[in-house]
Amino acid sequence: MESAPVFVGIDVSKDRLDVALRPSGEIFQVENSEAAIAGLVERLQACSPTLVVMEATGGLQAPLLASLAVVMPVAVVNPRQVRDFARALGKLAKTDRIDAAVLAHFAQVIRPATTPVPSEASETLSATLARRRQLIEMLTAEQNRLGRMRVASVRKDLEVHVAWLKARIKDIDKDMERTLRNSPVWREKEDLLRSVPGVGRVVATTMLVELPELGTLDRKKIAALVGVAPMNRDSGTMRGKRSIQGGRPTVRGALYMAALVASRRNAVLKAFYEHLVGAGKPKKVALTACMRKLLTAMNSMLRSGTRWNPAQLASAAA
Repeated sequence: MESAPVFVGIDVSKDRLDVALRPSGEIFQVENSEAAIAGLVERLQACSPTLVVMEATGGLQAPLLASLAVVMPVAVVNPRQVRDFARALGKLAKTDRIDAAVLAHFAQVIRPATTPVPSEASETLSATLARRRQLIEMLTAEQNRLGRMRVASVRKDLEVHVAWLKARIKDIDKDMERTLRNSPVWREKEDLLRSVPGVGRVVATTMLVELPELGTLDRKKIAALVGVAPMNRDSGTMRGKRSIQGGRPTVRGALYMAALVASRRNAVLKAFYEHLVGAGKPKKVALTACMRKLLTAMNSMLRSGTRWNPAQLASAAA
């Protein structure tokens, strides 16, 4: 007789990993260290799991993902999805062991798509983009302080720090440009994306690094993945207000800035935005629609390997 499929849930914390297996119900704990992860991989290989699931934990899961994904299917999932799943099961208590068991159950029932292993260059660019966002936040905060400060000595200190932050951001931009240019595949994809009016280097890099699925999914799936697909709120005869939710905040933030620029400088999107506002749509809703159309166009461009074509977006925006 064939053995039952094995599903694994791993709760990742800084110091340890709580591991749960289904259907056996076995739960155990190992250190979150390189040596312990190597041992865990061997132990899990022995039971040939159908799927291993862990939550995205701000990068803590990266070493474990890199070790597991080369030998078995692994999915990194949104913590909110798992928590909603636990509530649906009536599991309101929350401990690391319980979370691991819920993740294993989630793997067995939901069967989320596996997560591709990022390359070293992709990880470097992702970390660099995150650092750039941090520097931008610091720069904004320091500029706000400078605008309010009246003490000359403190103003001087703020001015020096603002200048340093601006210079550091420029250096990071040059580093990202160099990394992209050194990769033939990324260079080609970046050139395609930057042919879109309103899409610059940072937006293109964010889309390529943080959204590797771009160009591989249909327009509905890619919009839902990013979090720009409107979700219905209907029940019976009641028709609720549709709204966007979930998705990938960093990608959505970059897409927002691109759509904001495109709605002013891209003739097709500008006309689409003005049509929606003229029809009575709130500006925020109109801009979200522009984000979705822009994402659809970029997805199509990468899938077909073609540069920006205004006629293509015009048909999508109709």
